[in-house]
Amino acid sequence: MIDAVVLVVADDLLFRSKISTVAKRGGVVIRAATTADAAMATVKEQRPALILLDLDSARTQPFELLRWLGSDPDFQSVPTIGFVSHVHAAAIQEARSLGIGRVLARSAFVAELPDILAPHGTTTSEG
Repeated sequence: MIDAVVLVVADDLLFRSKISTVAKRGGVVIRAATTADAAMATVKEQRPALILLDLDSARTQPFELLRWLGSDPDFQSVPTIGFVSHVHAAAIQEARSLGIGRVLARSAFVAELPDILAPHGTTTSEG
């Protein structure tokens, strides 16, 4: 039985691969979506423990997803973290105005990813 799923809303295959690699090491179950509609369907079906959004991707419609999450009382509490190029100040501001939990520059996101995913993975006491 899957206890927690982390939803990655991104269309950059290489970046999703980086996230998946870190997730696998920590026993984190990842689901990916490349559009807001696909992400909404996953949220309704699996209620992810965390949603990671590529705020640089127009194709994935991250702001539409944030609007929907914020307007639905059943899903307002789902934690969200966005990653974005540090030069996209307007995207950062829009995400914050829509209630995103955290926004990180892509480089900071990659550096913090193991810690971000750790609470959602399996833990073992075996060394």
